[in-house]
Amino acid sequence: MKRAVYAGSFDPVTNGHLWMIEQGYALFDEMIVAIGVNPDKRSTFTVDEREAMLRECTQHLPKLKVVNFENQFLVHYARTVGANYILRGIRTASDYEFERTMRYVNSDLVPEIYTVFLMPPRQIAEVSSTMVKGLVGPEGWEEVLRQYVPGPVHRRFIEMYVRDQPHSA
Repeated sequence: MKRAVYAGSFDPVTNGHLWMIEQGYALFDEMIVAIGVNPDKRSTFTVDEREAMLRECTQHLPKLKVVNFENQFLVHYARTVGANYILRGIRTASDYEFERTMRYVNSDLVPEIYTVFLMPPRQIAEVSSTMVKGLVGPEGWEEVLRQYVPGPVHRRFIEMYVRDQPHSA
């Protein structure tokens, strides 16, 4: 069985993430999407919110597993769930340099787990969670954001933005 783990913070999940998940789902017998929890990183969404958004965005993939993990190297987590592969995306040259280094470190730690790289299509190659969060706020952001995130994430940002706005009396 070819089991893969695709991990990230998914804060929030973007159309680029969703593309990677769908490709991995088609390539592997079993696909696990793992939300990595970094306690030192300030997140926009809680782990539970990110997990719920991922589940809603991927409900068309019935065998997909969405989980979270913390305080473990990804390759060690992959080994604990019996994964043979780690799926990673490469958008830019700097991504390539970072991911190449991590691939070699992972191979040093657990040589039997292979890293598979995918390169997203041009129209979503520059989309990142950081970029998406930076779009929220200026006039018209709702329509701009719509093209970079799945519907459930878009709705969540609108709900959050409306909730956090001061209301005039």
